[in-house]
Amino acid sequence: MKIIQWATGAMGKTCLRAVIDRPDLELVGLYVYGERKAGLDAGEIARRPATGVFATQSIEEILALDADVVIHAARLDPPFERHDGDIQRLLRSGKNVISINGGSFPPFWPQERQARFQAACAEGQTSFMGAGLNPGFGAEKLAVLATGVCSDVNSISLRELVDCRAVKSAPYVFDIIGFGSEPGKVDPNHPDWVPGQTMNALFREVVGCVADRLGWKLDGVKTAHMLRPAQSDLEIAAGVIRAGTTARIDWNWLGIEGGETRVDLGIGWTMEAPAEGEAPPPLWTIRVDGTPSVKLDFDLETPSGWTARTTAEQLGVAGAVINAIPAVIAAPPGLQPAPLATHFHAFRRA
Repeated sequence: MKIIQWATGAMGKTCLRAVIDRPDLELVGLYVYGERKAGLDAGEIARRPATGVFATQSIEEILALDADVVIHAARLDPPFERHDGDIQRLLRSGKNVISINGGSFPPFWPQERQARFQAACAEGQTSFMGAGLNPGFGAEKLAVLATGVCSDVNSISLRELVDCRAVKSAPYVFDIIGFGSEPGKVDPNHPDWVPGQTMNALFREVVGCVADRLGWKLDGVKTAHMLRPAQSDLEIAAGVIRAGTTARIDWNWLGIEGGETRVDLGIGWTMEAPAEGEAPPPLWTIRVDGTPSVKLDFDLETPSGWTARTTAEQLGVAGAVINAIPAVIAAPPGLQPAPLATHFHAFRRA
């Protein structure tokens, strides 16, 4: 299978390594945004042996390549739909696309956006699919599968806590995510708050996907986001968060049916270190209120002896993307909700 990697930020680079490391996948193209990487061998960017594939900033060069799948891993910047035009061009050129930034349940998109993607897929006879950890795996797959032992389910919840202290990009941390804002002057649930616009677009469809798979007809998705101030100045990789400004953001989306909360999706992003003696929580805590009820704690760890800076979560995103490649190739043209299961399948070694 011939693969193009689109973008080489922290996540894109991890996906690139996963493609290079798989003998059953052939890297045929690499798109980068920065001039510093343009012209470099993909192996040099990925810290792998030379591949003979060189990074380009030319979309036209990418469009001209013969490839089965493009792994689209561009940074998530507002407005949320800013990359749609590029993705649709890739689809029209005959390449299937897997995105790490949403797309797990396109039926929850606005009709106009669905129509544009469907038209591009029809022209190129291609498919678009989302893959990743959250969104992509945690709620839409793992939490839904946890209900397989239940004869009745009242509600389902997923909690995630993300340590953001190592993120280096100041524009991303302070402008896009919203750290350092003044909680008393910002309403995180107001539709005009830019970080909220991006996150709401990304995760409302996750709630919609879970509800659809469990047979619930939602009346809507409400937000209950909260900003928590720092108790003292915090020095982080991206700069300094002053005392009294936002050091933790608790994102929360509630899928409502008949006045009852059916789906409760919560993600905490924090710049604060765990308290002394406090054990770090698992990546995800999943709870199913049903018959029987289910409690599931899910975590990821790097392989034994791992010395690279790549985190277990980044490795997990790359794994989820790689395992989705056969599904998007086999899918009929169009927008494709992520399959319920996209498990690992061993490649044949020579």
